[in-house]
Amino acid sequence: MSSVKIECVVSGGYGIGESPVWDEKESSLLCVDITGRKVCRWNSVSKQVQAVSVDAPVSSVALRKSGDYVITLGTRFAALKWKEQLVTTITQVDKDKSNNRFNDGKVDPAGRYFAGTMAEEIRPAVLERRQGSLYSLCPDRSVVKHFDQVDISNGLDWSLDHRTFFYIDSLSYSVDAFDYDLQTGKIGNRRSIYKLEKEESIPDGMCIDTEGKLWVACYDGGRVIRLDPETGKRIQTVKLPVDKTTSCCFGGKDYSEMYVTSARDGMDAEWLSRQPQAGGVFKITGLGVKGIPPYPFAG
Repeated sequence: MSSVKIECVVSGGYGIGESPVWDEKESSLLCVDITGRKVCRWNSVSKQVQAVSVDAPVSSVALRKSGDYVITLGTRFAALKWKEQLVTTITQVDKDKSNNRFNDGKVDPAGRYFAGTMAEEIRPAVLERRQGSLYSLCPDRSVVKHFDQVDISNGLDWSLDHRTFFYIDSLSYSVDAFDYDLQTGKIGNRRSIYKLEKEESIPDGMCIDTEGKLWVACYDGGRVIRLDPETGKRIQTVKLPVDKTTSCCFGGKDYSEMYVTSARDGMDAEWLSRQPQAGGVFKITGLGVKGIPPYPFAG
């Protein structure tokens, strides 16, 4: 589609940029740099980026109903007070696995914070396998473990009717669906709805649009793809000027802009000279579809 326009809005060169989330109140895009250990906020009006440094790899950020944010930090769920730059631990998981850390996370329509873990990488996408689990932090601060044996817990979102949970374990090269009970937060009946093709590479972060279609960022594939979860077919591909596209979300005044994060870790000097915008954050306009606002954590 010729009307699609891509621009790099943050050229900070994040090691592993991840977890883009639109904060409507601040007219800002939040994201994290996992290996850079910082939570970042880009203001769409002033075009300024602010960052809060933290003491461990920070892998996701989400809005909080009571104000400010929640993050996944190392193997902790934590609260982040932005102005005070104050981080307080809510609870910890995987205490028996000192080599683990959280990866992607997102809040469900009932205000539970879902996030999964993985082993620390030796090199990008190279790690001890089946060490991760998927968890959810409930508003009462209790934690539910949904399943284990996960390689790289990644993209997640919910269908528009809230009855299906979509999930990616990256090294399965599959986008999976589960039946979802919004009342209890329970998931079941796992099935694959899309297997990635070779050139699409590794499925990473994911979001849903108002038509119920999924957008998946393809790590090492340099693209986001749009999938129909009903038919299991890819309906659109948007290529980006960087290979390591990591995640995507909708934002902007009417949620018609897509924001895509990327990484530069694991790229040598020659590769970086070909892709100087690696690790940047990109804005895509003209897609002709909109997203939905993110849900805030209710605790």
